[in-house]
Amino acid sequence: MSKKFKIILSAIAAFFLLIVFIYIGNPKKIRRYVRDLLGLTCWDYHQTVYSKKLADKLVDYIAVSSSTGIRKCKNEKEIMEYAASGKLKEIKDCKAYYLDNLSHSYPYLTKDAKELLDEIADRFGEKISNTRLKGSKFKITSVTRTTEKLKSLRGVNSNASLNSPHMYGNTFDISYKTFKTHKYFMTNCDDKYLMEALAEVIWQLRKEKKCWATFEKSQNCYHVVAR
Repeated sequence: MSKKFKIILSAIAAFFLLIVFIYIGNPKKIRRYVRDLLGLTCWDYHQTVYSKKLADKLVDYIAVSSSTGIRKCKNEKEIMEYAASGKLKEIKDCKAYYLDNLSHSYPYLTKDAKELLDEIADRFGEKISNTRLKGSKFKITSVTRTTEKLKSLRGVNSNASLNSPHMYGNTFDISYKTFKTHKYFMTNCDDKYLMEALAEVIWQLRKEKKCWATFEKSQNCYHVVAR
């Protein structure tokens, strides 16, 4: 056994002896220390709730959405024609967000909508940059739909609107339940913080009249429409 290895084993043994000593003297302190070490402590991020402020209705934006976006597409072929012409931009996984399987939509947005998505990502990244959750990525769950995809979606979600702004290429849904993070153990406080931090970013952009947004509780997402 090498000298270096013996030193490492001695250090590990000393560490565990210290933990045992502290545990005997103050069990609450050692439990708190272990929870902090593993990231299990529920930290208070002092984040205000913004999700419930996102309450725009379809009637608030559908006229603008339909007039400024693309025309409704019947199928993937028509989506790709818009993409080839440059009227739709493809979105891909990146350091700020990632795509769900998108079984009922296509990963394409109008130029303005893609810029809005990227702005949300930039601001969200900046907001969480000084927290233990820095580098977290949010998930895009729905983007541009065709009439063909909408028919399929209504088979599993009867609430899907026949005149959804998702048909016009300027709308996307962001999950507030699922994030990719570097933190191994996520607490309820971590989940709540990311949810409301994202809502605050969207709310600020809404105040700047760059979007409309809705907190869709049943779908676990923020429904965002470029303005």
